[in-house]
Amino acid sequence: MEEYKYSTENLIQVLMYRAFSPAEPKQVMKIAQVAPLWERVPPPTYGGIELVVSHLTDELVRRGHDVTLFASGDSHTDAKLEAICPRALRLDPNFREYSVYETLELSKVYQRAAEFDIIHSHVGVSALALANFVPTPTVHTLHGSFNSENINVYTHHQKQAYVSISNTQRQINLNYVDTVYNGINPSDYPFIDQPQGQTPYLAFLGRFSPEKGPHHAIAIARATGWRLKMAGKVDLVDVEFFEREIAPQIDGKQIEYLGEVNNAEKVELLGNATIALFPITWREPFGLVMIESMATGTPVIAMNMGAVPEVIAHGVTGMVCNSYEEMAAMIPVALQLSRYQCRKHVEDNFSVARMVDGYERVYEKIIQDRINQNGRIHAAKIQF
Repeated sequence: MEEYKYSTENLIQVLMYRAFSPAEPKQVMKIAQVAPLWERVPPPTYGGIELVVSHLTDELVRRGHDVTLFASGDSHTDAKLEAICPRALRLDPNFREYSVYETLELSKVYQRAAEFDIIHSHVGVSALALANFVPTPTVHTLHGSFNSENINVYTHHQKQAYVSISNTQRQINLNYVDTVYNGINPSDYPFIDQPQGQTPYLAFLGRFSPEKGPHHAIAIARATGWRLKMAGKVDLVDVEFFEREIAPQIDGKQIEYLGEVNNAEKVELLGNATIALFPITWREPFGLVMIESMATGTPVIAMNMGAVPEVIAHGVTGMVCNSYEEMAAMIPVALQLSRYQCRKHVEDNFSVARMVDGYERVYEKIIQDRINQNGRIHAAKIQF
């Protein structure tokens, strides 16, 4: 009689593994993820794009895909890392010209294009020209907004494949494959049913730039008498704004500045806040801090600009307002909102799993379209 391949104990282990291991992906893909070099992946402090790229890359690996991440050498990833520079350029005092490093990165990506089924660019207009010269398709996630300087470039490359991160972001006519909302791991943001601390406070988290509206957050706190805790980085281009509009208002009592916080400090700041303020002055393409806040249970009061109405469920997880005066007036209303509903809204709509489901569908569609067209495609060979 043939011997059993497994002992009873081993057979149980094998069956348990098969039952609880992630299912094989419908299509195993070789994917290149191209990240900006300004911050590492994931960012140690503030960096929305890099956080999204990190979640996307690692989840694709977990699902069985063969992923190569092109990023700075200090990045941490479950994928194969192709380091372009030893560390994030923002931390390197010796670098002078960002575009030089980005050119090197993209040269390396497209020299190796034949190794991949698809290239996923997160670097904006820089990859558009090179993407035309290789048969491997590139999909571009639009993490930023359109302006008078980049609209002509995008329009010139209108037929390339694009993913918007909100529907309102689609301000010009491009070949949008889908809208895929950014996602986070809710488990990284412990739910806080009741904020801790003796003095309730409002929270502001983001870059200290005019677009993010920290000066409006301060005005709202002053007008209502609420304590305000603020955190985020100050880019070189915003130093003058910070010193003129923000620094004189910081007294360490009602208005407190915490600096550029790490992830644990960020979660504590948002989770123990009574309300988070999002007083933007521009068409925000998404606004990651809104879902980070709601994941901890903290509702968000925000200006009705850009993607805000797509991210906040008005009257359920926060308030969408048409003026900064209205934002101040809505604080008593927001105090009555369910912190549990804030958390559930993120789990249902803005998880990493949901985001990666969306990108898998995008990749499969683009690859299949390229296969269908293969007989008609004669891509030039590019030399670098």
